[in-house]
Amino acid sequence: MDLIPAPQVVRLDEGGRRFAFGPEPLLDAGPGTGTTARWLRRELAAATGWELPAAPAGVSAQLRLRIDPDAGDRGPESYLIDIGPDGAELTGASAAGLFWAAQTLRQLLGPDAYRRAPLPGRTWSLPYASVVDGPRFGWRGMMLDVARHFMPKDGVLRYIDLLAAHKLNVLHLHLTDDQGWRIEIKRHPRLTEVGGWRPRSRWGHRASPLWNETPHGGFYTQDDIREIVSYAAERHVRVVPEIDVPGHSQAAIAAYPELGNTDVVDTAALGVWDDWGITENVLAPTEAVLRFYEGVFEELLELFPVEVSPFVHVGGDECPKAQWQASTVAQERIRELGVDGEDGLQAWFVRHFDGWLAARGRRLIGWDEILEGGLADGAAVSSWRGYEGGIAAAEAGHDVVMCPEQQVYLDHRQAGGPDEPMPIGYVRTLEDVYRFEPVPPKLSPAAAAHVLGAQANVWTEVMENQDRVDYQVFPRLAAFAEVVWSWQPAPQERDFAWFEGRMPAHYARLAAQGVDYRPPGGPLPRQRRPGVLGRPIEGAPPNV
Repeated sequence: MDLIPAPQVVRLDEGGRRFAFGPEPLLDAGPGTGTTARWLRRELAAATGWELPAAPAGVSAQLRLRIDPDAGDRGPESYLIDIGPDGAELTGASAAGLFWAAQTLRQLLGPDAYRRAPLPGRTWSLPYASVVDGPRFGWRGMMLDVARHFMPKDGVLRYIDLLAAHKLNVLHLHLTDDQGWRIEIKRHPRLTEVGGWRPRSRWGHRASPLWNETPHGGFYTQDDIREIVSYAAERHVRVVPEIDVPGHSQAAIAAYPELGNTDVVDTAALGVWDDWGITENVLAPTEAVLRFYEGVFEELLELFPVEVSPFVHVGGDECPKAQWQASTVAQERIRELGVDGEDGLQAWFVRHFDGWLAARGRRLIGWDEILEGGLADGAAVSSWRGYEGGIAAAEAGHDVVMCPEQQVYLDHRQAGGPDEPMPIGYVRTLEDVYRFEPVPPKLSPAAAAHVLGAQANVWTEVMENQDRVDYQVFPRLAAFAEVVWSWQPAPQERDFAWFEGRMPAHYARLAAQGVDYRPPGGPLPRQRRPGVLGRPIEGAPPNV
């Protein structure tokens, strides 16, 4: 079977028998299975032409959906599939487990099950088999940066479907940065009216002399966000919103200059940043700024209900200190708080929202710099600079999501050849991602239990549209999905040849879904960006 991610156990019929579906199969959806039944009727109907009517009483259905908390032995997302002469029965330990079983069923039907209309003369069958499966990690995610290059709502919904097809269950949306503010906040309308647009964009890495002079921007209305969250929840994907503070905030300062360090910089003259990298323009450490962002987070919490989005990401990374060093207001705040200089001031900023969110039943998560000032017990860490931040956090009793840039930053180039478009960072091949291990061996067993899982991060400075995102993300996200779902041996013991042998079928699935993935032999001519500078880093990445 060419299933990705690989299931825990698959038993195939030795005789190679198959169950052939008739032209109009019946569906028996047991209690609590309605969401998956609706999904099957919508998605499989498009590809097969089936309506999947409910089976009348006393009539056996060819597709049967059940929920049984004892299904599988890998927690609530476990599932079982049994295929035989009576058709297929899918049993989930929960509604989520059943949904993942339906994703496996779709793969078993073949790549044409991902099409949007039936192919003439196509018939459908399944191998006699039993599948026992469940995930290794509860956090299996992807971070999508929609601040640097905006992805319209339909593109985000499409990516939720692609995550679900790979049994990934977290979409971390990077909604704000120096280059754009992407979420409507009704009490502060200029955040999107002004902060949602920039006059031009650097074309390539910041060393490139080229510019795209077309203004860029966009934002999600609050109803767009509600739709995204609801759409994701139906597919058992949690959406984690990120509002970056106190750095990466020039778009907000351009909209509301009083948020910046006005005693150092003429913030009224600032616009939304049109370049990449890290700008010196950061939030002022004042009570007024705290109240402003509390208002932002109040609206955010209403849009992201706790039952589907318990975590709120506050960034907390890459905050230059030069303006605070020069600011009389900032220096007075340091003395007033008794904190350890500008680093202590950044920690104070993050801790404020740590407590504010905790008081409202949410958990703060931030990039690993937030460790430097101490955290409340419930706060979690996204370990991006390497493993060390995650190790320190886990040993201190904090939950961790591993996303080291040296391993799973999908903006990094996929090969070392000259044809890779806008090559960024280290070479991270499909095999490199397949050998990523989220739990460092040096962690104690108690600390290892704090590793919630991992996510692959997609920063979009050099991804100007959906096709470029597709190229950077796929096929490597398939390897990542197997890392976080399947129970794997140590990295060097993993059978990459076996994984690679399953990929031709998966390329066909991706193609049927319209994914503009990187072909195994290298980019197609239209996928190249000749003459546009990137920032390649040679050699193997450090294991830090």
